[in-house]
Amino acid sequence: MFSMKACRNRPCTRWLKEFRRNISKTSTDKNSDAIIRSQDKMQHASKTHEVAFEKNLSYTRWMKQMQHNNIRALSTIQQTLVRPQQSSSLASKEQSRDFMAQFPDIIRELTEVGRNQELPEVMKRYARVLQYNTPNGKKTRGLITISTYKMLEDPAKITTENLKKAGILGWCIEMLHTYFLIIDDIIDHSDTRRGAICWYRQPGIGLTAVYDAVMMENGVYLLLKRHFKDHPMYTNIIELFHDMALKTSLGQSLDTMCLNDDGKPKLDIHNEQDTSIVNYKTSYYSFYLPVAAAMYLLGMDDPEQHRQARTILLDMGQFFQIQDDFLDCFGDPNVTGKLGTDIQDGKCSWLAVMALQRSTPAQRKIMEEHYGRSEPESVAIIKQLYEDLTLPNTYAIYEEESFNIIKTHIQQISKDCVTIFSKHYGEAFKRES
Repeated sequence: MFSMKACRNRPCTRWLKEFRRNISKTSTDKNSDAIIRSQDKMQHASKTHEVAFEKNLSYTRWMKQMQHNNIRALSTIQQTLVRPQQSSSLASKEQSRDFMAQFPDIIRELTEVGRNQELPEVMKRYARVLQYNTPNGKKTRGLITISTYKMLEDPAKITTENLKKAGILGWCIEMLHTYFLIIDDIIDHSDTRRGAICWYRQPGIGLTAVYDAVMMENGVYLLLKRHFKDHPMYTNIIELFHDMALKTSLGQSLDTMCLNDDGKPKLDIHNEQDTSIVNYKTSYYSFYLPVAAAMYLLGMDDPEQHRQARTILLDMGQFFQIQDDFLDCFGDPNVTGKLGTDIQDGKCSWLAVMALQRSTPAQRKIMEEHYGRSEPESVAIIKQLYEDLTLPNTYAIYEEESFNIIKTHIQQISKDCVTIFSKHYGEAFKRES
């Protein structure tokens, strides 16, 4: 992507030539062996000095070029774009509004279970858990479910009832997502989520939030049973949700295993676990689940179609997570809406993995001493190390090449899915938050 143009340091080159001419002028006495030996030594020293100088000059040029590329990459990535205030192109404003309009019905359905029994206080708590935690994010997964259904369905079959079913599937995915977020916040000792105080930090909640999360997950399967038990793909849908929940749990567990008991990162296993963590913690339920659920809603159960979808969507999940890791460190907080903490938390991020792969022994020692520490000085040292290793430039190249490769893969799969993946991937590429 970035060319490197060689440039000569002309004053230094002239000095070397002048140095050699002066040596030859002192060696005019052909009968003097001492002078000849002296001349040979000086010429050898001159050549050695010149080679060393040229190597140093090349390294200096290379470093300057890499730093220049870093600056270019960061200025492009961090550029704040003025965008119109509108919904994601995955969903119109009307579609987003209709999706939100379903949520009160979701709460009523889930809380009426114990309304006529001896559980009125529990049901009030359940309603509060649902309202506080579920509808306040971007709702990307739920909206992808609806948009995928609409893109693949025969227009004549897009009825109000079918759109409602797609919406319920979308809310089930949003609830599964929320279940993991509540648990995640407890494990990570987080303070805020989506601009509000984490649920477990609310007065009178604490670790009882674990039971709230369990209620959230079980509500998913209640909704699926109520609305899809007569659907020919009901078993496929249930098994899909169970499989995605299990895979995500495995990814979360693997993520926590990258830290020692004292909370310090296990740098030795970062390289081995990075891809597995991304796939199991993020890609399956964030990318594959919404599309696969919509496909089953449409009656699409061809194993080859699902295999193609899974392959592409996991690649997209990898791309998305690497973006997320990069923006956590180098993104503009005014654009991303959050302050990154991956360095402080010692996360097994793409930047950390790349730094470990490229670092010298001295640079690895810097990682060992400062990565996973919350002091601002340590965070600044790690960020500077990332820049010294030219990771912003590496990311810029990766982003462009990855986009082109996956776009090519999308064009090679069944045409039913091309529109979906092109749309979803276009949303992820060059995102800023």
